[in-house]
Amino acid sequence: MTFRLLPKDVRFFELFVADGENLKMAADRLHEMVKAYDRLDERVAEIQALEKRGDEIDVEISQKLEDAFITPFDREDIHELTVRLDDVVDGIQATAETFVIYDIDQPTEEARQLARILAEQAGHMVQALRKLDGLKGLEPHLEQIHDLEHQADALSRSAVARLFREGGDPINVIKWRDLYREMENSIDAAEDAAEAIERMYHKAT
Repeated sequence: MTFRLLPKDVRFFELFVADGENLKMAADRLHEMVKAYDRLDERVAEIQALEKRGDEIDVEISQKLEDAFITPFDREDIHELTVRLDDVVDGIQATAETFVIYDIDQPTEEARQLARILAEQAGHMVQALRKLDGLKGLEPHLEQIHDLEHQADALSRSAVARLFREGGDPINVIKWRDLYREMENSIDAAEDAAEAIERMYHKAT
């Protein structure tokens, strides 16, 4: 395989990693919130602050795209990656807020597992972004993100099926169906971000 030389503007790579690390912190906070399920307002506020920090990083990346004469990857691909990472954090915030808005008493075991999967995806995302500069060792992390999405898909389907199979309060069924959808959307968004990284990687090699 032949690697082409990339323009070495390290600030781009630093911003990619910062965006990924911020995403991971948000995913970890959601996982901790669903596991402990206490101090909900405080935990949601922490996630909201991380979402705002992510927006600030995205603005910095966009400004750098405007100012840079040469970029390490296609401008469209950098923009796409930024948008996809932002989608994940937005989904994490929406999920955390929905737990509070819907006044959920306790998370289900499936919700805890979905939060764990999302946190694991975020960990692999950071590792892939850290290796984007050298273009080596990314693929195992991206594969893990895809595998985790498949696990979440099966888990989410099973959880929704159980909701309707067991019946119960129709309002509660609707609440949990919406929550599972929010969590799965975040996990799907992480896979979309991984695919954006893959496109950048394949074009650069």
